[in-house]
Amino acid sequence: MSNLPQPHCLAPAFSGGAAPPPLSSAAGGGQPVRDRKIASAEQLVLDLCDPDLRENALGELSKKREIFQDLAPLLWNTYGTIAALLQEIVSIYPFLSPPTLSPGASNRVCNALALLQCVASHPDTRILFLNAHIPLYLYPFLNTTSKTKPFEYLRLTSLGVIGALVKVDDTEVISFLLQTEIIPLCLRTMEMGSELSKTVATFIVQKILLDDVGLRYICATAERFYAVGQVLGSMVTSLAEQPSTRLLKHIIRCYLRLSEHPRACGNLNNCLPNMLKDGSFNNYIDDPTTRHWLQQLLHNVGGINRVANLQGGLDHIIGS
Repeated sequence: MSNLPQPHCLAPAFSGGAAPPPLSSAAGGGQPVRDRKIASAEQLVLDLCDPDLRENALGELSKKREIFQDLAPLLWNTYGTIAALLQEIVSIYPFLSPPTLSPGASNRVCNALALLQCVASHPDTRILFLNAHIPLYLYPFLNTTSKTKPFEYLRLTSLGVIGALVKVDDTEVISFLLQTEIIPLCLRTMEMGSELSKTVATFIVQKILLDDVGLRYICATAERFYAVGQVLGSMVTSLAEQPSTRLLKHIIRCYLRLSEHPRACGNLNNCLPNMLKDGSFNNYIDDPTTRHWLQQLLHNVGGINRVANLQGGLDHIIGS
C-alpha cells in the first residue's frame, strides 16, 4: 500500500495546493457543455469517498469512463479514491467462499473494477498501478470456480483489467505479471470459464507469449510448457463441439508463438492437436490472418519433422 497515490485533492479548497489538470472530454459540443460534463465527473470522483454516495458514483463513472480522456489520472491523484475502490474489492472477499455473492454486489464491485481498468490502460497511470501491486487484489476473483452469473461477471471484469495492462506491449508489465500467479489463474479460466472469459484469458496468455521474456519463461521448464499446451489442447477439442472463431484465433496464435521457440517446437510435434492439422476447422477460419497463422504453425512444426527425418536418414546411411 506504500505505493498508492499520495494525497492530492481536486481543488485548492480541499488540499491547499494546486489542483490536478482539468479533465478533458473527448465528446463534441460547446465549451459550456464540456465544462458541465467535466464538473459532473469531478464531483462523482469526490463522491467515491462518501460511503453514502459511492454506489451511485461507481455506476455513473463506469458508464462515462470512455468519454473522458483523463479520468484515469483524476482517479489516481484524487485523495482517497483508489483506497475507496480497493475497499469495494476487499469487502466482497468473504462472499467468495462459500460462493454467496449476490448479483447486486457483483455489479457494484464490477463497476469499481471498470474504473481500475481505466487506470490500468492509461499511459500515465499504468506503471503506478503496477508498482502499487493492485492487480494482486483481483486474483482471488480469478481463483473462483462458481459458474453463476455474478461470479462469471466478476471474473470477466477482473480479466479485463489484466487485459488492459497487457494490451500495450510493455516488457515491464509482463515481467511483473510473471512474478505472480497470473499464468495458472488464466489457465484455470481457459478451462472452466464462459466463452468470453476464455477468450480474454487466452488473449492474456497470448500477449505474455508474444513478449520474449514471457516466451522464455513458459518454455523454461517442461512443467510450464505442458501446463499451457494441455489447456490449449483441451480447448481445441472443446471447440470441435462449440466452435468460436474468435477463441480459435487466439489459440492458434499461442501455438504459433510457441512454435517459434526451438525446444517448444520440437515438443509441439508430438502434442499439437490433430484437428489443427487435418483441416477440421477450415470451414470456421474465414479470417486471412488466422489462416496464415495456422499455415505458418504447421510449416514450423513440419520443419521439425523434416529435420528429424533427414537426421534419421543420415544415421541410417552412416550406420550402414
